[in-house]
Formats: sequence, C-alpha cells, structure tokens
Amino acid sequence: MGIYSITKPLFFRLPAETAHNIVHTGLTIAQGTSIEQWTERRYAVDDARLGVDLWDLEFPTPVGVAAGFDKNAEAPSMLSALGFGHVEIGGVTAEKQPGNPRPRMFRLPEDRALINRMGFNNDGADEVGARMQRLDLPDVPIGVNIGKSKSTPLEEAADDYAYTYERVAEHGDYFVVNVSSPNTPGLRELQNREHLERILGRLKELGADPLLVKLSPDLPEASIEEALTVVDDLDLDGVIAINTTTERDDSLRNPNAAEEGGLSGKPIEDRGTETVRFVAERTDVPVIGVGGISDAEGAYEKIRAGASIVQLYTGLVFEGPSLARDINEGLLELLDRDGFDSIDEAVGADL
Repeated sequence: MGIYSITKPLFFRLPAETAHNIVHTGLTIAQGTSIEQWTERRYAVDDARLGVDLWDLEFPTPVGVAAGFDKNAEAPSMLSALGFGHVEIGGVTAEKQPGNPRPRMFRLPEDRALINRMGFNNDGADEVGARMQRLDLPDVPIGVNIGKSKSTPLEEAADDYAYTYERVAEHGDYFVVNVSSPNTPGLRELQNREHLERILGRLKELGADPLLVKLSPDLPEASIEEALTVVDDLDLDGVIAINTTTERDDSLRNPNAAEEGGLSGKPIEDRGTETVRFVAERTDVPVIGVGGISDAEGAYEKIRAGASIVQLYTGLVFEGPSLARDINEGLLELLDRDGFDSIDEAVGADL
C-alpha cells in the first residue's frame, strides 16, 4: 500500500483548494533539498524511447504537468523530480490577482473529476518573472501559460498579454496564449479570429517562440477550424487541446456537478482525445493533448490520436505522486506491444 493511499482520505476531508495548497507547499519546501534527489531516484523514468524533440527542445518523457497546478512557478524542479517531462506554469496575468471568491474548487470523487472557478489567481507577471530568474529551473522544458488580467478590457487584451510575455520571456521555453479558460468574464470571446490575430500577432512581433494557443472543448467544430486557420496564417508553433468545459451531462453523479466553473478529469477524457484528433487532422503543427489522463492507456490514446506530448493535472489529485512514473512505465509497455521504437513513431498512428 502506497503512502498516498493512506493520506488521500485525510486530504479528501479538507476543502479541495486547501488540500492542494498543503501539497504544493510541501513540494516547494522540499525543492532543492535531498528530498528532491530521493524523489527523482524513486519516480523518474529514464528511457530514450520516451524522449520527444519539439521546437528544438528535448522532452525526456511525453507526460507533463498542465497549467494550473504550479501557477506561480514555485515548485517546477520537484514536479520534474516526480517524473514529469515538462512543466507548464501559470496562468500568469499582467496584474496580481486574488481570483474568484472561495470556495472555488470542488471534487467529484465518484466521477474522478474536479470543477474549478479559480479565476487566474496568481502573483502577477512581475513577481513570477522575478521568481523564475531566482530559481534554479529544472532541465525539462518550462512552458508559461499567459492569461488576460480580469480588469483589462477585451480591446486592450493584446497589450495585457504582451506585458506578461515580456516579463517571463527570458525564462520560459515555450509560451501559451490562454483564451479558453471559462473563469474570467469575457475571456472566451478572445477565441474569435479578430481578437486572436491581434493578440498572437503582437506576441509574434515581440519574438514569442515557440508560441501556442490553448483551445476550449466547448468551441463548435467550425470555430476550431477558424482558430486553426489563424494558427496557420500566423505560423504558430502548436495547439493545446483542451481546456476545461462548462458543459455538464447526466452521467455526473456527485452533487458538486451543479457548481459553476470548468470541469476537468475523467468526464472530458474522450472529448479531449476527439479534439486532439480533430486538430491533428487539420494542421501540421504539434498538438499537446490534455483532458482526463489518469493512466498510460489514456495518454497513449491521445498520442495515437495525434498528440506529440500530453499534460495532466486532475489525475494527480486522484492517483497521487506516482502517476507520471506509472504512465511512463506503462507507455514503454504499450510501445513494446505495438512494435514502436519511440513515442514519435506512435504519434498519430490512429489517424
């Protein structure tokens, strides 16, 4: 019996955000100590078959931490030590923000899901950029997820995103424009072509590279295709599919399903995989697959559907700190089963 199976019931007695903060604080305290070295020996999987090269970056494994877990770049090295092949920090906004009122994160244990309406709570671009400069960042790629400040009007969004980018540019390895979070009023309006072109074009002018956009699962197919046209027209470097969803269906069993916010976890796994496939069939840029991943089979499905690498967050809540190791070991078994010599060979195998 693993330690998480013992501590999980205790954590689940606490409010979801409180439990997350305790875990995150523990990771931050352990970072840079002998605990980090012990963690890496226990959880990191070192196998060349798992390596992925994207945008002149080397991802030692295809499994990364999605934005939202380490909003303020406080524990990237510990997350790397847990076996993750990249860490995406943020969402970071130009202004420091407290986020929405609590409670704003809810577990749905029967559904293996979370609902959050955090509202881009973060320390702000100035502090996050300064912290990244102070930290001894890990060797794995560090992405920066950039959101819009709540107080910034939509017509000034491009300046807002540019301000944040300029303060983290030196320390990030890739950059993600987040216009798909459901928890900032009006943000999803920025997914239309006019706003996207203005924001992404401005960041391209500033030299943002690699530059990706993160899409909502709630976009109709025609809107996704329009967004992909912008990706191609502006020569962007990748797409992240998907963010959380505001939609609910009758299969959700926990009463917290009635809470407002973005749903993540197992209930959106199939939609995430379908969106990865839809995007991969319509663009040549790399796709990062997100949504409901909690085991090797789920990660592998997204890879075979066209994802070059994958990310997770909610799965950590339900599976615990060994998840990246378990997925990476499972991926090696699946590669052997299907006769692939590397993750690259498996990408898009089902297309």
